[in-house]
Amino acid sequence: MKIALVHDWLTTLAGAEKVLEAIYELYPYFIYTLVKDEKKLKDSIFEKADIRTSFIQKLPKAKTKYRNYLLFFPLAIEQFNLSEYDVIISSSHAVAKGVLTNSNQLHICYCHTPVRYAWDLYHEYLKKSGLSKGIKAVIAKLILHYIRIWDATTSNRVDYFIANSRYIAKRIKKTYGRESTVIYPPVNVDKFEVYTQKEDFYLTASRMVPYKKIDLIVEAFSKMPDKKLVVIGDGPDFEKIKKKAGKNVELLGYQPFEVLKDYMQRAKAFIFAAEEDFGIVPVEAQACGTPVIAYGKGGVTETVINGKTGIFFRTQTVESLIEAIKNFERREDIFDPLEIRKNSEKFSKERFKKEFKEFVDKKIEEFFG
Repeated sequence: MKIALVHDWLTTLAGAEKVLEAIYELYPYFIYTLVKDEKKLKDSIFEKADIRTSFIQKLPKAKTKYRNYLLFFPLAIEQFNLSEYDVIISSSHAVAKGVLTNSNQLHICYCHTPVRYAWDLYHEYLKKSGLSKGIKAVIAKLILHYIRIWDATTSNRVDYFIANSRYIAKRIKKTYGRESTVIYPPVNVDKFEVYTQKEDFYLTASRMVPYKKIDLIVEAFSKMPDKKLVVIGDGPDFEKIKKKAGKNVELLGYQPFEVLKDYMQRAKAFIFAAEEDFGIVPVEAQACGTPVIAYGKGGVTETVINGKTGIFFRTQTVESLIEAIKNFERREDIFDPLEIRKNSEKFSKERFKKEFKEFVDKKIEEFFG
């Protein structure tokens, strides 16, 4: 069987790329992607991979400003000629699932989410980008309207969808009218060790972008000067968040893995305020035996056991988070680091590879006979 892999873009090594990495370890063949940034792929499994890029790669500042070319994404992904392959495996959170295939080819899509800014986060995206009014807003709305039509239409190019959580399976059903099989993403839990001696500080770690709600976490702790918060991560909102931070909030910016792991192991709890499709970092925190205080919506409700490996708060507000932290401190003694670690192991990388390969092998057998 000739197999090709398709991924939206390779300009960073985030959660979607960890999934692609595990898939590539199973199927080390050609990778097709809109654009790649070689510097960001250095020392990764993709550094020596045979990666084919689209015409967007040659456009000005494409490696960093590729989202400016959103209008051309559908055209670019359709230009890949995959006719020589028997099986196409796409890893898609934008347009990868829209590659052109024929009736003799099997297309399996691991769907991280239907395009967020065209569907669920459409109004929030326009508001945060300052595109509510004016000519630029009209253009942005027209582009996203076109993306929605294209995205819905191309869902029938996929033979089988795999969702990264039950939460996303519902979104796939709502958006595309398609059923999907849930296979949770791979988390490198083996890279983390349990630390039972917790220290008197809380931790959060994330890219500093609006939907991660790091500003909400910082505001909450700034109102609780007796509690210490450590924040790891960088991004466009860093300076804005820094201005909101009280003396009890320590912003460390970007930190290498070993530093992040050290803080994650020692923290009394990890704070997570985003509504994520899955959420790998809360699982990594649990792999350290660290309980998670999380916004109780999205994929995290499938990875954190409320009252056993963490605590949920109901709304993305400062008041709701403060109440959850107080609730956690009243019940702190019930959280067993070893039990928390045990829960994380259900999401291991080896488990993902086993489930994914079994699924692909079965569908190949059914499709080709």
